[in-house]
Amino acid sequence: MPRKPRFFVPGFPAHVIQRGNNRQPIFFEENDYRIYLDWVRQAAERNACSVHAYVLMGNHVHFLITPQETGGISQMMQYLGRFYVPYVNHTYGRSGTLWEGRFKASLVQEQHYLFACYRYIELNPVRAGMVEAPGDYPWSSYRTNGLDKPNRLLSPHPDYLALGNTNQSRCAAYRDLFSTHLEAKLLDQLRAALQTGTPFGNDRFREQIENILERKVGYLHPGRPKKGTDKRKKNNSEI
Repeated sequence: MPRKPRFFVPGFPAHVIQRGNNRQPIFFEENDYRIYLDWVRQAAERNACSVHAYVLMGNHVHFLITPQETGGISQMMQYLGRFYVPYVNHTYGRSGTLWEGRFKASLVQEQHYLFACYRYIELNPVRAGMVEAPGDYPWSSYRTNGLDKPNRLLSPHPDYLALGNTNQSRCAAYRDLFSTHLEAKLLDQLRAALQTGTPFGNDRFREQIENILERKVGYLHPGRPKKGTDKRKKNNSEI
């Protein structure tokens, strides 16, 4: 079966997810999270990528990233794999692959869709039943985006900066976004975009990307998942 193509455009944010092989753990101790984040920062800097949001779950990771070069995100993820996988194998006496194939990604339209992606990523631990509020989870970007905690890894997106004139006002406006649930239709669209590699946005955005790339990028499958096809458990397998 041919691989689904991934589309990246310099200056356009993308939602990226990578899972552990067979959904097995990729982090085992607290120090693993810290080491991984340090390599994320190095990988982003080396490959001209701006990280706006992230969450590290027990067996998968999410990022919201804007690359400055077409191959930036792929090179960033490759860099991470070259360092983190040998670290895990050496530290825990294991061998073989850590990741479940290639990472998945979809371009994200700005404004409404972008903030839906921010919320989706940082609410992962809440949806998985691990914490009651996103600020309770230490391995996500929420404490920076919503609570103004310093973080050398993050680069604010222009839409985030437009939320207010000061850090305090931006954080307050950002926290307000979390006061309502993400609409079910929007959640389905976001998840389908990740699975198919198609842009997360409206038809006009998809057409804009097709014009830039000079190729078709496909369509999302319409409708909600069929009954019985989505059996995610309330644990850190939640996406």
